[in-house]
Amino acid sequence: MSRPRPLLPADPGAGYRAHKEALDRAIQGVLDAGHFILGPRVRAFEESFAAYLGAADCVGVANGTDALHLALRAAGVGPGDTVITASHTAVATVVAIGMTGATAVLADIDPRTYTLDPQRVEDALIRTAVRPKAVIAVHLYGHPADMDALAAIAARGGAVLVEDCAQSHGAEIGKRKTGAMGICGAFSFYPTKNLGAFGDGGAVATSSPEAAGRLRSLRQYGWGERYVSDVPGFNSRLDEIQAAVLERKLDWLDAGNDRRREIARRYGAGLAGLPVVLPEERPDCRHVYHQYVLRAPDRDGLRRHLDSLEIRTAILYPVPVHLQPAYRGRVAVGPGGLAFSEEAARSIVCLPIYPELEDADVDRVIEGLRSFPW
Repeated sequence: MSRPRPLLPADPGAGYRAHKEALDRAIQGVLDAGHFILGPRVRAFEESFAAYLGAADCVGVANGTDALHLALRAAGVGPGDTVITASHTAVATVVAIGMTGATAVLADIDPRTYTLDPQRVEDALIRTAVRPKAVIAVHLYGHPADMDALAAIAARGGAVLVEDCAQSHGAEIGKRKTGAMGICGAFSFYPTKNLGAFGDGGAVATSSPEAAGRLRSLRQYGWGERYVSDVPGFNSRLDEIQAAVLERKLDWLDAGNDRRREIARRYGAGLAGLPVVLPEERPDCRHVYHQYVLRAPDRDGLRRHLDSLEIRTAILYPVPVHLQPAYRGRVAVGPGGLAFSEEAARSIVCLPIYPELEDADVDRVIEGLRSFPW
């Protein structure tokens, strides 16, 4: 008897195959034009993505880490400053803080949404000896952080609010999209993202003309005019091929997010009654399910069981940043500790989810979980 085909946690190749002809044309158009760095396709994508988000401007950069790093610098963060963010996040969030010369202060997360707990952020602002310069709200797994509460807290503490939107392309609070609510919103276009390139890519959205000007200068050596650096800058440019791919794929983002939400609904109905904690969605939010994350009492045993059925899973993220060897002693832990961040890392598991996943595949995952000896 043949084994079933493996189901992957994410499959960017499936997205390419679903739109191969249109994407091939977009790439060929760049090759034919012969302009490969910061040309018309980058400008077109920046304008389209800014309009989609409801932001005044968008600046394409080389990757998501650079996007967050340059967003922080554009917001005025630099050496000696402190920045509050989550420990339950991709390490890139804290890497970007370090790239500015600032120090990360890590606060715990809301156990329902896995995003920053506003009360813990307020505690850190009030009880931290050095007044933080910024707060980074990480919209983890596709669920928006509580931006209204965080914006009010940051304002009271004299901090700017920056959004880490690496997993939240198209997510909303009310009718406001993530990336257009803080001073800057940083995006990654890593291939597995809801809006993914065919390589690395990133962008920063902002409605601040001053921040936009700083971003455009910083991404290319600090140039004011070509070959003349007004400030020390960097080399972080979105290339024309990736921009052409992203502009074309932007047309399909909302439909892809709708499909992710349908898969999530199917998981929710099929897994009801099992001894697992399913993801939640706040009533005012639109979750775009970059990941479908549940918590299970025997996470590792469950993963082995699913793996035997050719159902692959992932853990995002297995070790909170403050417990990783590189960051022990290099980051500060906010008041109240990080107990839930640590508990989440021990129990979370990410199920397969991407727009091309068929209903029969989703049902197969559900059957796999239900057959586990709970």
